[in-house]
Amino acid sequence: MSASERPTPRAGVLDINAYVPGRSHAPGAAKVHKLSSNETPLGPSPRAVEAFHSLADKLEQYPDGAATALREAIGKTFGLDPSRIVCGCGSDDLLNLLAHAYLAPGDEAIFTRHGFLVYRNATLAAGGKPVEVAESDYTANVDAILAAVSARTRVVFIANPNNPTGTYISHSEMRRLQAGLPPRVLLVMDAAYAEYVRRNDYEAGIELVATCENVVMTRTFSKIYGLAGLRIGWMYAPEAVVDAINRVRGPFNVNAPAIAAGVAAMGDPAHTEKAVAHNTQWLGWLTEEIGQLGLKVTPSVANFLLIHFPKEKGKTAKDADEFLVKRGLVLRRLEAYHLPDALRMTVGGEEANRLVVGALKSFLNGAARA
Repeated sequence: MSASERPTPRAGVLDINAYVPGRSHAPGAAKVHKLSSNETPLGPSPRAVEAFHSLADKLEQYPDGAATALREAIGKTFGLDPSRIVCGCGSDDLLNLLAHAYLAPGDEAIFTRHGFLVYRNATLAAGGKPVEVAESDYTANVDAILAAVSARTRVVFIANPNNPTGTYISHSEMRRLQAGLPPRVLLVMDAAYAEYVRRNDYEAGIELVATCENVVMTRTFSKIYGLAGLRIGWMYAPEAVVDAINRVRGPFNVNAPAIAAGVAAMGDPAHTEKAVAHNTQWLGWLTEEIGQLGLKVTPSVANFLLIHFPKEKGKTAKDADEFLVKRGLVLRRLEAYHLPDALRMTVGGEEANRLVVGALKSFLNGAARA
């Protein structure tokens, strides 16, 4: 059967490169340290695990389609109106819903050169046109974004902090970005790593959403809360945006065990604080130790760091990845992010962190590649 004789996807769908998650296996390694997906080494709160198990005998029942308990828990934690919160199956679910609701075929969505891959994919899936703009030293450039705005622009996606670079822009710069956009353009602030940031000039987006009609903030339970396996995301948005997204989202897009675990995670701030303290300690240590090996590390405010390798034969990012994987140390290759000469490393537990530094030292000193 020829292509013309079978159903065909709409324009743009076949231009999508399917998202490939971070690798989790290292064949032949006695023990694997997965540092490729920015998962917390501390795991979830014991309260969240207990809440998850408590739903085991109720799996025949539909969840609350409005995720009321979870929205109320989020609202209580952050001082937000629950009616302006929408929950989803991970924040990427909400990013896709926003693209679906606000992009018509031919409309443009802007994102930065090394931005999260889902922005491009969500735009294409909605029939929109992706517009990629340059960054400055691996950081979003507000002037470049504003210069790219056209009559067809409908959405600007910006991760703050950005994945995979770990960089961020200040609250004042984000406010300047919003002020420079036409009111018809939706600014989507993806703050998946906000809880890790310890900078006085950073703001996740709550204030902008509260005062602007064209700003949305998305967040996730996958990172600091350690619930990536349950796929829980949420967004805080103006009432009109909430209304639109509730019309297009699935009626039960967050499952019952996820709702229960998310509520419990919100109720254990001590666990979150412990995760922040661990990350702050080891992010600084890794940045210094890897830098002392002669490798450039982009300053990060998240729970991962971007490590740059020379193009010298035998010492490239590809060579380093192969060397590390043989030792059970799995980092993230970044060709899809236009960063072929870099690896992204999640901040892991003490054992994993020390092993990576030791292995990189051996690699750079020309240790046997076998």
